[in-house]
Amino acid sequence: MAATAAVTVVREAPVLERVWAEMFPELSRPVTPVRAPQPHLLALNEQVVRDLGLDPAWLQSGEGVRFLTGGSPGRGSRPIAQVYAGHQWGLFKPILGDGRAALLGEARDRTGRLRDVHLKGIGPTSMSRVDGYAVVGPMLREYLMGEAMHALRVPTTRALAVVATGAPRHHDGRVLPGAVLARTAASHVRFGTFEYARAQGDHPLLRRLADHVIARHYPRAGAAHHPYRALLDEIVEAVAALTADWMRTGFVHGVLSTDNALVSAETIDYGPCAFLDAYEPGAYFSSIDESGRYAYDRQPSIMRWNLERLGDALSPLLADDASTGGLVAAEIVATFDARHRAHRVAAFRAKLGFDERVDHADAAELADAALHLLADHDVDFTGFWRDLAAAADGDERPLRDRFLGHVPDLDLWLAGWSALAPDAALIRAVNPVYIARNHLVEEALLSATAGDLEPFERLLRLVRDPYTERPGSAYRRFAQPAPLGSPRHRTFCGT
Repeated sequence: MAATAAVTVVREAPVLERVWAEMFPELSRPVTPVRAPQPHLLALNEQVVRDLGLDPAWLQSGEGVRFLTGGSPGRGSRPIAQVYAGHQWGLFKPILGDGRAALLGEARDRTGRLRDVHLKGIGPTSMSRVDGYAVVGPMLREYLMGEAMHALRVPTTRALAVVATGAPRHHDGRVLPGAVLARTAASHVRFGTFEYARAQGDHPLLRRLADHVIARHYPRAGAAHHPYRALLDEIVEAVAALTADWMRTGFVHGVLSTDNALVSAETIDYGPCAFLDAYEPGAYFSSIDESGRYAYDRQPSIMRWNLERLGDALSPLLADDASTGGLVAAEIVATFDARHRAHRVAAFRAKLGFDERVDHADAAELADAALHLLADHDVDFTGFWRDLAAAADGDERPLRDRFLGHVPDLDLWLAGWSALAPDAALIRAVNPVYIARNHLVEEALLSATAGDLEPFERLLRLVRDPYTERPGSAYRRFAQPAPLGSPRHRTFCGT
Protein backbone atom coordinates (compact mmCIF):
# COMPACT_ATOMS: atom_id res chain seq x y z
CA MET A 1 0.00 0.00 0.00
CA ALA A 2 1.35 3.43 -0.91
CA ALA A 3 2.28 5.66 1.98
CA THR A 4 -0.10 8.53 2.58
CA ALA A 5 1.62 11.85 2.11
CA ALA A 6 0.85 14.82 4.32
CA VAL A 7 -1.19 17.39 2.42
CA THR A 8 -0.93 21.03 3.39
CA VAL A 9 -4.32 22.72 3.11
CA VAL A 10 -4.10 25.71 0.79
CA ARG A 11 -5.99 28.72 2.09
CA GLU A 12 -5.33 30.87 -0.94
CA ALA A 13 -5.15 30.37 -4.68
CA PRO A 14 -3.26 27.09 -5.14
CA VAL A 15 0.06 26.83 -6.88
CA LEU A 16 -0.56 24.24 -9.57
CA GLU A 17 2.21 22.36 -11.31
CA ARG A 18 2.55 22.79 -15.06
CA VAL A 19 3.85 19.35 -15.95
CA TRP A 20 1.92 18.82 -19.18
CA ALA A 21 2.20 22.37 -20.46
CA GLU A 22 5.97 22.43 -19.96
CA MET A 23 6.68 18.91 -21.21
CA PHE A 24 4.40 19.03 -24.25
CA PRO A 25 4.12 22.56 -25.66
CA GLU A 26 3.36 21.02 -29.08
CA LEU A 27 0.29 19.35 -27.54
CA SER A 28 -0.84 22.51 -25.73
CA ARG A 29 -2.49 25.68 -26.96
CA PRO A 30 -2.88 28.73 -24.74
CA VAL A 31 -6.45 29.59 -23.84
CA THR A 32 -8.07 32.39 -21.86
CA PRO A 33 -11.25 31.24 -20.11
CA VAL A 34 -14.11 33.67 -20.62
CA ARG A 35 -14.77 35.49 -17.36
CA ALA A 36 -18.08 34.48 -15.78
CA PRO A 37 -20.17 37.60 -15.10
CA GLN A 38 -21.92 36.31 -11.97
CA PRO A 39 -20.38 33.00 -10.86
CA HIS A 40 -22.31 31.06 -8.26
CA LEU A 41 -21.23 27.75 -6.72
CA LEU A 42 -23.77 24.97 -7.28
CA ALA A 43 -21.89 21.90 -6.05
CA LEU A 44 -18.54 21.41 -4.35
CA ASN A 45 -16.99 17.97 -3.92
CA GLU A 46 -15.41 18.32 -0.50
CA GLN A 47 -13.91 14.81 -0.58
CA VAL A 48 -11.96 15.61 -3.73
CA VAL A 49 -11.16 19.10 -2.46
CA ARG A 50 -9.58 17.77 0.72
CA ASP A 51 -7.79 14.98 -1.13
CA LEU A 52 -6.02 17.66 -3.15
CA GLY A 53 -5.18 19.68 -0.05
CA LEU A 54 -7.44 22.59 -0.99
CA ASP A 55 -9.56 24.52 1.48
CA PRO A 56 -13.34 24.13 0.96
CA ALA A 57 -13.99 27.45 2.70
CA TRP A 58 -11.62 29.26 0.32
CA LEU A 59 -13.18 27.62 -2.72
CA GLN A 60 -16.57 28.89 -1.62
CA SER A 61 -15.23 32.46 -1.39
CA GLY A 62 -15.54 34.87 -4.28
CA GLU A 63 -11.92 34.33 -5.29
CA GLY A 64 -12.27 30.56 -4.96
CA VAL A 65 -15.35 30.49 -7.19
CA ARG A 66 -13.50 32.57 -9.79
CA PHE A 67 -10.67 30.01 -9.63
CA LEU A 68 -13.21 27.25 -10.39
CA THR A 69 -14.33 29.03 -13.56
CA GLY A 70 -10.86 29.97 -14.76
CA GLY A 71 -11.34 33.66 -14.04
CA SER A 72 -8.55 33.47 -11.45
CA PRO A 73 -6.71 30.31 -12.46
CA GLY A 74 -4.22 30.10 -9.62
CA ARG A 75 -0.68 31.27 -9.00
CA GLY A 76 1.60 30.30 -11.84
CA SER A 77 -1.18 28.69 -13.85
CA ARG A 78 -1.40 29.29 -17.58
CA PRO A 79 -4.52 27.51 -18.86
CA ILE A 80 -4.01 25.41 -21.98
CA ALA A 81 -6.23 23.39 -24.30
CA GLN A 82 -4.84 19.93 -25.04
CA VAL A 83 -4.34 18.75 -28.61
CA TYR A 84 -5.33 15.25 -29.72
CA ALA A 85 -6.85 13.35 -32.63
CA GLY A 86 -9.21 10.39 -32.56
CA HIS A 87 -11.50 7.96 -34.30
CA GLN A 88 -15.13 9.10 -33.96
CA TRP A 89 -17.76 6.62 -35.15
CA GLY A 90 -14.92 4.67 -36.77
CA LEU A 91 -13.60 7.61 -38.81
CA PHE A 92 -10.22 9.19 -38.11
CA LYS A 93 -10.21 12.90 -37.31
CA PRO A 94 -6.62 14.20 -37.47
CA ILE A 95 -7.26 16.97 -34.98
CA LEU A 96 -9.95 17.27 -32.34
CA GLY A 97 -8.57 18.68 -29.09
CA ASP A 98 -10.18 20.60 -26.25
CA GLY A 99 -12.87 22.72 -27.85
CA ARG A 100 -14.28 24.16 -24.62
CA ALA A 101 -11.93 22.95 -21.92
CA ALA A 102 -8.76 24.10 -20.23
CA LEU A 103 -6.15 22.30 -18.18
CA LEU A 104 -5.25 24.66 -15.35
CA GLY A 105 -2.40 22.44 -14.18
CA GLU A 106 -1.74 19.53 -11.87
CA ALA A 107 -2.10 19.09 -8.12
CA ARG A 108 -0.79 16.35 -5.83
CA ASP A 109 -3.24 14.14 -3.98
CA ARG A 110 -2.68 12.52 -0.59
CA THR A 111 -0.63 9.72 -2.11
CA GLY A 112 1.60 12.19 -3.90
CA ARG A 113 0.20 11.36 -7.32
CA LEU A 114 -0.46 14.05 -9.90
CA ARG A 115 -4.09 14.87 -10.66
CA ASP A 116 -5.18 17.15 -13.49
CA VAL A 117 -7.28 20.16 -12.55
CA HIS A 118 -9.40 20.76 -15.63
CA LEU A 119 -12.28 23.07 -16.53
CA LYS A 120 -15.05 22.42 -19.02
CA GLY A 121 -17.33 25.07 -20.51
CA ILE A 122 -14.84 27.94 -20.36
CA GLY A 123 -15.63 29.34 -23.82
CA PRO A 124 -14.02 28.92 -27.23
CA THR A 125 -10.53 27.61 -27.88
CA SER A 126 -8.64 27.38 -31.15
CA MET A 127 -10.12 23.89 -31.60
CA SER A 128 -13.77 24.68 -30.84
CA ARG A 129 -16.41 22.99 -32.97
CA VAL A 130 -19.23 24.94 -31.30
CA ASP A 131 -19.22 28.00 -29.07
CA GLY A 132 -17.23 26.46 -26.22
CA TYR A 133 -19.76 26.99 -23.45
CA ALA A 134 -21.77 24.59 -21.30
CA VAL A 135 -25.01 24.69 -19.32
CA VAL A 136 -26.05 23.63 -15.84
CA GLY A 137 -27.81 20.32 -16.58
CA PRO A 138 -25.01 18.51 -18.45
CA MET A 139 -22.33 19.75 -16.04
CA LEU A 140 -24.29 18.50 -13.02
CA ARG A 141 -24.85 15.23 -14.89
CA GLU A 142 -21.11 14.70 -15.20
CA TYR A 143 -20.67 15.49 -11.49
CA LEU A 144 -23.42 13.07 -10.48
CA MET A 145 -22.35 10.24 -12.79
CA GLY A 146 -18.72 10.47 -11.76
CA GLU A 147 -19.67 10.21 -8.09
CA ALA A 148 -22.03 7.30 -8.80
CA MET A 149 -19.32 5.42 -10.68
CA HIS A 150 -16.74 6.11 -7.98
CA ALA A 151 -19.08 4.69 -5.34
CA LEU A 152 -19.62 1.62 -7.54
CA ARG A 153 -15.83 1.15 -7.55
CA VAL A 154 -15.44 1.95 -11.23
CA PRO A 155 -12.32 3.98 -12.16
CA THR A 156 -13.52 7.43 -13.14
CA THR A 157 -12.73 11.09 -13.49
CA ARG A 158 -14.40 13.06 -10.70
CA ALA A 159 -15.84 16.53 -10.43
CA LEU A 160 -14.30 19.11 -8.18
CA ALA A 161 -17.19 21.54 -8.54
CA VAL A 162 -19.93 22.93 -10.76
CA VAL A 163 -20.32 26.70 -10.95
CA ALA A 164 -23.17 28.59 -12.60
CA THR A 165 -21.69 31.41 -14.62
CA GLY A 166 -24.58 33.85 -14.63
CA ALA A 167 -24.43 33.94 -18.44
CA PRO A 168 -27.49 32.45 -20.16
CA ARG A 169 -26.82 30.23 -23.15
CA HIS A 170 -29.03 29.60 -26.17
CA HIS A 171 -29.36 25.84 -26.64
CA ASP A 172 -31.76 24.02 -28.99
CA GLY A 173 -34.11 26.97 -29.09
CA ARG A 174 -34.10 27.40 -25.32
CA VAL A 175 -32.30 29.79 -23.00
CA LEU A 176 -30.49 27.83 -20.28
CA PRO A 177 -28.22 28.87 -17.42
CA GLY A 178 -24.52 28.59 -18.23
CA ALA A 179 -22.10 26.59 -16.09
CA VAL A 180 -18.51 25.43 -15.80
CA LEU A 181 -17.43 22.00 -14.56
CA ALA A 182 -14.15 21.68 -12.67
CA ARG A 183 -12.98 18.07 -12.71
CA THR A 184 -9.97 15.99 -11.80
CA ALA A 185 -8.40 13.03 -13.57
CA ALA A 186 -5.31 10.88 -13.25
CA SER A 187 -4.52 12.61 -16.53
CA HIS A 188 -6.30 13.53 -19.74
CA VAL A 189 -3.95 11.59 -22.03
CA ARG A 190 -6.25 9.89 -24.52
CA PHE A 191 -5.77 7.14 -27.06
CA GLY A 192 -6.25 10.00 -29.52
CA THR A 193 -3.26 11.86 -28.05
CA PHE A 194 -1.02 9.06 -29.30
CA GLU A 195 -2.90 8.97 -32.59
CA TYR A 196 -2.15 12.67 -33.08
CA ALA A 197 1.57 12.19 -32.44
CA ARG A 198 1.71 9.24 -34.83
CA ALA A 199 -0.20 11.11 -37.52
CA GLN A 200 2.35 13.95 -37.30
CA GLY A 201 5.13 11.45 -38.00
CA ASP A 202 6.88 12.86 -34.93
CA HIS A 203 8.58 9.82 -33.42
CA PRO A 204 10.50 11.78 -30.76
CA LEU A 205 7.18 13.23 -29.57
CA LEU A 206 5.61 9.76 -29.60
CA ARG A 207 8.49 8.43 -27.49
CA ARG A 208 8.35 11.32 -25.02
CA LEU A 209 4.61 10.85 -24.68
CA ALA A 210 5.01 7.13 -24.00
CA ASP A 211 7.76 7.83 -21.45
CA HIS A 212 5.49 10.32 -19.70
CA VAL A 213 2.60 7.83 -19.50
CA ILE A 214 4.94 5.15 -18.14
CA ALA A 215 6.26 7.47 -15.44
CA ARG A 216 2.84 8.83 -14.52
CA HIS A 217 0.61 5.76 -14.78
CA TYR A 218 2.53 2.54 -15.35
CA PRO A 219 5.95 2.78 -13.67
CA ARG A 220 6.38 -1.01 -13.64
CA ALA A 221 6.58 -0.90 -17.43
CA GLY A 222 9.68 1.26 -17.15
CA ALA A 223 11.60 -1.61 -15.57
CA ALA A 224 10.57 -4.11 -18.25
CA HIS A 225 12.96 -5.47 -20.89
CA HIS A 226 10.89 -3.65 -23.52
CA PRO A 227 9.11 -0.76 -21.74
CA TYR A 228 6.83 0.27 -24.62
CA ARG A 229 5.51 -3.24 -25.16
CA ALA A 230 4.97 -3.48 -21.40
CA LEU A 231 3.14 -0.15 -21.51
CA LEU A 232 0.67 -1.35 -24.14
CA ASP A 233 0.25 -4.62 -22.26
CA GLU A 234 -0.61 -2.78 -19.03
CA ILE A 235 -3.06 -0.48 -20.79
CA VAL A 236 -4.80 -3.50 -22.34
CA GLU A 237 -5.12 -5.08 -18.90
CA ALA A 238 -6.45 -1.90 -17.28
CA VAL A 239 -8.97 -1.29 -20.07
CA ALA A 240 -10.15 -4.92 -19.91
CA ALA A 241 -10.84 -4.49 -16.19
CA LEU A 242 -12.59 -1.15 -16.75
CA THR A 243 -14.83 -2.58 -19.48
CA ALA A 244 -15.83 -5.46 -17.20
CA ASP A 245 -16.76 -2.84 -14.58
CA TRP A 246 -19.10 -1.17 -17.06
CA MET A 247 -20.70 -4.52 -17.86
CA ARG A 248 -21.20 -5.57 -14.22
CA THR A 249 -22.90 -2.26 -13.37
CA GLY A 250 -25.12 -2.13 -16.48
CA PHE A 251 -23.44 1.08 -17.61
CA VAL A 252 -23.63 2.25 -21.23
CA HIS A 253 -21.02 4.90 -21.98
CA GLY A 254 -22.62 5.94 -25.23
CA VAL A 255 -19.73 7.46 -27.18
CA LEU A 256 -16.62 5.29 -26.96
CA SER A 257 -14.53 7.06 -29.57
CA THR A 258 -10.76 6.98 -29.11
CA ASP A 259 -10.73 10.61 -28.01
CA ASN A 260 -12.99 9.57 -25.10
CA ALA A 261 -10.71 6.72 -23.99
CA LEU A 262 -8.00 7.56 -21.45
CA VAL A 263 -4.76 5.60 -21.25
CA SER A 264 -5.15 5.72 -17.46
CA ALA A 265 -8.33 3.61 -17.88
CA GLU A 266 -10.60 6.05 -16.09
CA THR A 267 -14.13 6.66 -17.37
CA ILE A 268 -14.50 10.12 -18.87
CA ASP A 269 -17.19 12.21 -20.59
CA TYR A 270 -20.68 11.38 -19.35
CA GLY A 271 -22.81 13.11 -21.98
CA PRO A 272 -24.79 10.30 -23.68
CA CYS A 273 -24.30 7.68 -20.97
CA ALA A 274 -27.07 5.74 -19.20
CA PHE A 275 -27.68 2.75 -16.95
CA LEU A 276 -29.78 -0.21 -17.99
CA ASP A 277 -33.23 -0.58 -16.47
CA ALA A 278 -34.66 -3.78 -17.98
CA TYR A 279 -31.77 -5.89 -19.20
CA GLU A 280 -31.44 -5.42 -22.94
CA PRO A 281 -28.07 -6.56 -24.30
CA GLY A 282 -28.22 -4.34 -27.38
CA ALA A 283 -29.42 -1.24 -25.55
CA TYR A 284 -28.11 2.14 -26.59
CA PHE A 285 -29.50 5.53 -25.74
CA SER A 286 -27.54 8.19 -27.63
CA SER A 287 -29.63 10.29 -29.98
CA ILE A 288 -26.86 10.25 -32.60
CA ASP A 289 -25.85 6.57 -32.40
CA GLU A 290 -27.97 5.51 -35.36
CA SER A 291 -26.42 2.03 -35.70
CA GLY A 292 -25.93 1.12 -32.04
CA ARG A 293 -22.15 1.17 -32.48
CA TYR A 294 -21.69 1.91 -28.79
CA ALA A 295 -24.46 -0.32 -27.41
CA TYR A 296 -24.06 -2.08 -24.06
CA ASP A 297 -23.10 -5.49 -25.45
CA ARG A 298 -20.73 -3.99 -28.03
CA GLN A 299 -18.61 -2.18 -25.44
CA PRO A 300 -16.01 -4.99 -25.11
CA SER A 301 -15.53 -5.28 -28.88
CA ILE A 302 -15.38 -1.52 -29.39
CA MET A 303 -12.81 -1.11 -26.63
CA ARG A 304 -10.69 -3.82 -28.25
CA TRP A 305 -11.06 -1.93 -31.56
CA ASN A 306 -9.97 1.26 -29.80
CA LEU A 307 -6.95 -0.54 -28.35
CA GLU A 308 -6.06 -1.69 -31.85
CA ARG A 309 -5.93 1.97 -32.90
CA LEU A 310 -3.73 2.74 -29.89
CA GLY A 311 -1.51 -0.18 -30.88
CA ASP A 312 -1.25 1.21 -34.40
CA ALA A 313 -0.13 4.54 -32.97
CA LEU A 314 2.47 2.93 -30.70
CA SER A 315 3.80 0.51 -33.32
CA PRO A 316 6.94 2.55 -34.22
CA LEU A 317 8.08 2.14 -30.60
CA LEU A 318 7.45 -1.60 -30.38
CA ALA A 319 10.04 -2.85 -32.89
CA ASP A 320 12.82 -1.59 -35.15
CA ASP A 321 10.35 -1.07 -37.99
CA ALA A 322 6.70 -0.06 -37.87
CA SER A 323 5.55 -3.15 -39.78
CA THR A 324 6.97 -5.52 -37.20
CA GLY A 325 5.76 -3.15 -34.49
CA GLY A 326 2.26 -3.47 -35.89
CA LEU A 327 2.42 -7.25 -35.58
CA VAL A 328 3.65 -6.94 -31.99
CA ALA A 329 0.85 -4.49 -31.17
CA ALA A 330 -1.77 -6.79 -32.68
CA GLU A 331 -0.45 -9.70 -30.64
CA ILE A 332 -0.64 -7.73 -27.40
CA VAL A 333 -4.09 -6.29 -28.08
CA ALA A 334 -5.38 -9.76 -29.03
CA THR A 335 -5.07 -10.70 -25.35
CA PHE A 336 -7.90 -8.28 -24.53
CA ASP A 337 -10.73 -10.76 -25.06
CA ALA A 338 -9.39 -13.36 -22.63
CA ARG A 339 -8.51 -10.69 -20.06
CA HIS A 340 -11.93 -9.11 -20.29
CA ARG A 341 -13.65 -12.47 -19.94
CA ALA A 342 -11.62 -13.24 -16.83
CA HIS A 343 -12.51 -9.89 -15.23
CA ARG A 344 -16.15 -10.24 -16.25
CA VAL A 345 -16.50 -13.74 -14.81
CA ALA A 346 -14.85 -12.67 -11.57
CA ALA A 347 -17.22 -9.71 -11.31
CA PHE A 348 -20.36 -11.70 -12.02
CA ARG A 349 -19.21 -14.53 -9.76
CA ALA A 350 -19.19 -12.02 -6.91
CA LYS A 351 -22.57 -10.64 -8.00
CA LEU A 352 -23.92 -14.19 -7.69
CA GLY A 353 -22.55 -14.41 -4.15
CA PHE A 354 -19.65 -16.75 -4.84
CA ASP A 355 -15.97 -16.48 -4.04
CA GLU A 356 -13.05 -18.12 -5.83
CA ARG A 357 -13.99 -21.54 -4.44
CA VAL A 358 -16.76 -21.72 -7.04
CA ASP A 359 -15.38 -22.96 -10.33
CA HIS A 360 -14.82 -20.32 -13.00
CA ALA A 361 -16.82 -22.25 -15.59
CA ASP A 362 -19.76 -22.88 -13.24
CA ALA A 363 -19.94 -19.17 -12.36
CA ALA A 364 -19.78 -18.16 -16.02
CA GLU A 365 -22.55 -20.60 -16.96
CA LEU A 366 -24.84 -19.37 -14.17
CA ALA A 367 -24.18 -15.72 -14.98
CA ASP A 368 -24.90 -16.20 -18.68
CA ALA A 369 -28.07 -18.16 -17.91
CA ALA A 370 -29.23 -15.42 -15.56
CA LEU A 371 -28.69 -12.77 -18.22
CA HIS A 372 -30.69 -14.80 -20.74
CA LEU A 373 -33.55 -14.96 -18.22
CA LEU A 374 -33.42 -11.21 -17.66
CA ALA A 375 -33.43 -10.49 -21.39
CA ASP A 376 -36.27 -12.91 -22.12
CA HIS A 377 -38.49 -11.44 -19.40
CA ASP A 378 -37.52 -7.73 -19.42
CA VAL A 379 -36.33 -7.87 -15.82
CA ASP A 380 -34.62 -4.92 -14.14
CA PHE A 381 -30.86 -5.50 -14.21
CA THR A 382 -29.89 -3.81 -10.94
CA GLY A 383 -32.87 -5.05 -8.95
CA PHE A 384 -32.41 -8.70 -9.94
CA TRP A 385 -28.86 -8.96 -8.64
CA ARG A 386 -29.73 -7.21 -5.39
CA ASP A 387 -32.76 -9.49 -4.83
CA LEU A 388 -30.43 -12.48 -4.89
CA ALA A 389 -29.40 -11.52 -1.35
CA ALA A 390 -32.91 -12.12 0.00
CA ALA A 391 -33.10 -15.35 -2.00
CA ALA A 392 -29.81 -16.50 -0.47
CA ASP A 393 -31.36 -15.84 2.93
CA GLY A 394 -34.33 -18.02 1.98
CA ASP A 395 -36.85 -15.46 0.68
CA GLU A 396 -37.27 -15.80 -3.08
CA ARG A 397 -40.43 -13.70 -3.29
CA PRO A 398 -38.85 -10.34 -4.19
CA LEU A 399 -36.89 -11.93 -7.01
CA ARG A 400 -39.81 -14.02 -8.32
CA ASP A 401 -42.08 -10.97 -8.26
CA ARG A 402 -39.90 -9.44 -10.97
CA PHE A 403 -41.12 -12.14 -13.38
CA LEU A 404 -44.68 -12.36 -14.67
CA GLY A 405 -46.23 -15.68 -13.71
CA HIS A 406 -44.49 -18.96 -13.16
CA VAL A 407 -41.19 -19.31 -15.04
CA PRO A 408 -39.92 -22.91 -15.07
CA ASP A 409 -36.48 -21.83 -16.31
CA LEU A 410 -36.18 -19.59 -13.23
CA ASP A 411 -36.95 -22.57 -11.00
CA LEU A 412 -34.15 -24.54 -12.60
CA TRP A 413 -31.75 -21.63 -12.39
CA LEU A 414 -32.48 -20.97 -8.70
CA ALA A 415 -32.01 -24.63 -7.87
CA GLY A 416 -28.59 -24.71 -9.52
CA TRP A 417 -27.53 -21.41 -7.99
CA SER A 418 -28.73 -22.28 -4.46
CA ALA A 419 -26.87 -25.59 -4.56
CA LEU A 420 -23.58 -23.67 -4.58
CA ALA A 421 -24.38 -21.92 -1.25
CA PRO A 422 -24.30 -18.23 -2.27
CA ASP A 423 -23.25 -15.70 0.38
CA ALA A 424 -25.97 -13.07 1.00
CA ALA A 425 -23.51 -10.66 2.61
CA LEU A 426 -21.24 -10.75 -0.43
CA ILE A 427 -24.24 -10.16 -2.72
CA ARG A 428 -25.21 -7.06 -0.74
CA ALA A 429 -21.61 -5.83 -0.75
CA VAL A 430 -21.25 -5.87 -4.54
CA ASN A 431 -24.78 -5.28 -5.87
CA PRO A 432 -26.14 -1.77 -5.34
CA VAL A 433 -29.63 -0.78 -4.28
CA TYR A 434 -29.30 2.66 -5.84
CA ILE A 435 -27.84 3.70 -9.18
CA ALA A 436 -28.19 6.91 -11.15
CA ARG A 437 -31.37 5.74 -12.87
CA ASN A 438 -32.03 7.63 -16.04
CA HIS A 439 -35.47 9.03 -15.21
CA LEU A 440 -34.30 10.14 -11.76
CA VAL A 441 -31.23 11.85 -13.20
CA GLU A 442 -33.32 13.75 -15.73
CA GLU A 443 -35.83 14.72 -13.05
CA ALA A 444 -33.03 16.06 -10.83
CA LEU A 445 -31.35 17.96 -13.65
CA LEU A 446 -34.59 19.59 -14.79
CA SER A 447 -35.20 20.82 -11.26
CA ALA A 448 -31.62 22.06 -10.92
CA THR A 449 -31.86 23.93 -14.21
CA ALA A 450 -34.97 25.63 -12.86
CA GLY A 451 -33.08 26.60 -9.69
CA ASP A 452 -34.06 23.82 -7.26
CA LEU A 453 -31.01 21.73 -6.30
CA GLU A 454 -32.72 19.62 -3.63
CA PRO A 455 -33.64 16.66 -5.92
CA PHE A 456 -30.08 16.62 -7.28
CA GLU A 457 -28.56 16.66 -3.81
CA ARG A 458 -30.90 13.91 -2.57
CA LEU A 459 -30.04 11.65 -5.51
CA LEU A 460 -26.34 12.44 -5.08
CA ARG A 461 -26.45 11.31 -1.43
CA LEU A 462 -28.00 7.98 -2.44
CA VAL A 463 -25.65 7.15 -5.29
CA ARG A 464 -22.65 7.99 -3.11
CA ASP A 465 -23.73 5.21 -0.71
CA PRO A 466 -25.36 2.78 -3.15
CA TYR A 467 -25.09 -0.46 -1.17
CA THR A 468 -26.94 0.71 1.95
CA GLU A 469 -30.69 0.18 1.71
CA ARG A 470 -32.78 2.97 3.25
CA PRO A 471 -35.98 1.88 4.96
CA GLY A 472 -39.32 3.52 4.27
CA SER A 473 -41.54 4.25 1.31
CA ALA A 474 -39.83 7.57 0.58
CA TYR A 475 -36.79 5.74 -0.79
CA ARG A 476 -38.58 2.98 -2.64
CA ARG A 477 -38.88 4.85 -5.92
CA PHE A 478 -35.12 5.39 -6.04
CA ALA A 479 -34.57 1.62 -6.27
CA GLN A 480 -37.11 1.10 -9.05
CA PRO A 481 -36.88 1.40 -12.84
CA ALA A 482 -38.80 3.96 -14.83
CA PRO A 483 -42.58 3.46 -14.66
CA LEU A 484 -44.09 1.12 -17.22
CA GLY A 485 -45.06 2.91 -20.39
CA SER A 486 -42.34 5.56 -20.04
CA PRO A 487 -40.81 6.62 -23.37
CA ARG A 488 -37.44 5.13 -24.19
CA HIS A 489 -34.70 7.15 -22.58
CA ARG A 490 -32.59 9.23 -24.96
CA THR A 491 -29.27 10.88 -24.22
CA PHE A 492 -27.36 13.66 -25.90
CA CYS A 493 -23.71 14.69 -26.23
CA GLY A 494 -24.34 17.62 -23.91
CA THR A 495 -21.12 17.46 -21.93
